[in-house]
Amino acid sequence: MKISLQPNKKVYFASDQHFGAPTAKESKIREKKFIRWLDEIKADAQVLFLMGDLFDFWHEWNHVIPKGYVRVLGKLAELKDSGIELYMFVGNHDLWMKNYFEEEIGCKVFFDKKYFEINGKNFLLAHGDGLGPGDKGYKRMKKLFTNPFAQWGFKWLHPDIAMKVAIYFSTKNKMISGEEDKEFLGEDKEFLIIYSKEKLRTEKIDYFIYGHRHLPMVLDLKSEENTAKYINLGDWISYFTYGEFQEDFELKPFESTAKV
Repeated sequence: MKISLQPNKKVYFASDQHFGAPTAKESKIREKKFIRWLDEIKADAQVLFLMGDLFDFWHEWNHVIPKGYVRVLGKLAELKDSGIELYMFVGNHDLWMKNYFEEEIGCKVFFDKKYFEINGKNFLLAHGDGLGPGDKGYKRMKKLFTNPFAQWGFKWLHPDIAMKVAIYFSTKNKMISGEEDKEFLGEDKEFLIIYSKEKLRTEKIDYFIYGHRHLPMVLDLKSEENTAKYINLGDWISYFTYGEFQEDFELKPFESTAKV
């Protein structure tokens, strides 16, 4: 997909808000901070990419969606109605999205990595879960959760029961960035860096941008033929970081990490 930026306009990226965690009350505080950021970028945003795990759990039935998040959903609809393009990548915590965001908000939803050309620069964008080597346990679990029969069976649970069960397991499964996400493991052990380096050997990519990892990071990657920037966007739990692109990419904090 190709995006040509209008004069004085920017592309923004944000990931891993995990709204709903650890409780609805505590989540609402973070939601309000995220909405302040959306209000701030509205003046010069042309495109907003939400890179996955906007919610700590999300499931859509035919006529029901999870309770809550009204301020976030309303603000996203407002941005879309103002002319800002919205793209959302499904993460490992909200992978049971269907058509609600596209039909009600007009936000295009992606279930896999996507390539974009923005002002002549090549981007590979993905939430990041399941890419690269290792993590076989999670990859098996993802196959189960995305299996049509498993999804069909889950939707027949009463939403009150289904949500209670799902939220319990979601919070047990890395609800919020764990201790392992606070340390850089080294380029030879970070699975998304390994994946990006392999891609860079055969493809001309200028920017690899991911969520999922929670730790904010910008690294320069090199192959024999190409150079690129590798970006972990961080999260809106501990870091409150976001990406901004106009002529080059910048990773920035919003307000103070101590202020929620």
